[in-house]
Amino acid sequence: MSRPIGTAAELERRRRRAVVAVRAGERPAAVARVLGVGRGTVSRWLKDAQRPGGLSPKPRGQPPPKLTPAQDRQLLALLRQGADAHGWPNRLWTAARVAALIRRHFGVTYHPDHVGRFLRQRLNWTPQKPRRKARERDEDAIDRWKRDAFPEIVRAARARGAYPVFLDESGFMLTPTVRRTWAPRGATPVLECWDRRDRLSAISAITVSPGRGRLNLYFDVLADNANVRAEDVIGFLDRLRARLRERLTVLWDGSPVHSRSQAVRAYLAQHPGIVAETLPAYAPELNPDELVWGWSKYGRLANLAAADTGWLRDHVLSELTGLKRQPHRLDSFIRHTGLTLAA
Repeated sequence: MSRPIGTAAELERRRRRAVVAVRAGERPAAVARVLGVGRGTVSRWLKDAQRPGGLSPKPRGQPPPKLTPAQDRQLLALLRQGADAHGWPNRLWTAARVAALIRRHFGVTYHPDHVGRFLRQRLNWTPQKPRRKARERDEDAIDRWKRDAFPEIVRAARARGAYPVFLDESGFMLTPTVRRTWAPRGATPVLECWDRRDRLSAISAITVSPGRGRLNLYFDVLADNANVRAEDVIGFLDRLRARLRERLTVLWDGSPVHSRSQAVRAYLAQHPGIVAETLPAYAPELNPDELVWGWSKYGRLANLAAADTGWLRDHVLSELTGLKRQPHRLDSFIRHTGLTLAA
């Protein structure tokens, strides 16, 4: 006979109808035939009805976990050691590596396709894109700068009534920055674009007013395909100086177009109201202006297949102008660096 199909509530009603019918004098065989079930099924329902809750929906049984909670904790400790501690060439964990680690230490086999669900549900891990870090970094020097040098820079700027200025340069390519998007399974979307190296270089700076700590964004987009030169940095600083009444404390990286440039050093010597401070080497995360480029290039302008540099310029100017009106977002960029402007 066909097996009854339906929701848990419908199956419960079917069981209760059968019990009521038999207790009312109907023959179990006739009830089974009407409901489309076997005679043994009706007999089992009659027995279940004698127990409290015996006819209620049964919870679906799930296979017991392959690893115990104690083994979960052991696995988590092993994973935190990094994949390199277990023989792989870097610290990164892939599903296949985790499956091999589980098999090696616990004798349990997981298919790599199921490892992701296990990591999410049991260990609260998620897939993440690694952040690159230069091997040349001096972590102790960076920590000392954050702890000692930067607060002193802020105090000196406050004493001078100067604007702290976080300055950086970047470029926008005509070839788009491609990011993930949604599409039907098996139908990878195609983004038609120019395969050319046309680009726009830009300079921007996040400024902090010395009194109320108000945030602002200033920027300049250069001519098509132009590289940022020392003269461009000087022109940008000169316009910023005129706008902010001379006194600036500029924080930037050790790029050749910054304090390492003879022309820039000469300009700074002529304008003592501008103090330049160099950020620690290989520590771009300390400059909130880096996030201006990340937010615009990899967020707002991702997958933009511009027809030409004029179109690209319009979009860049539009996004940077919109960001200028969002001081709360600029504040989030500064907070993301872990730096505090309170002196």
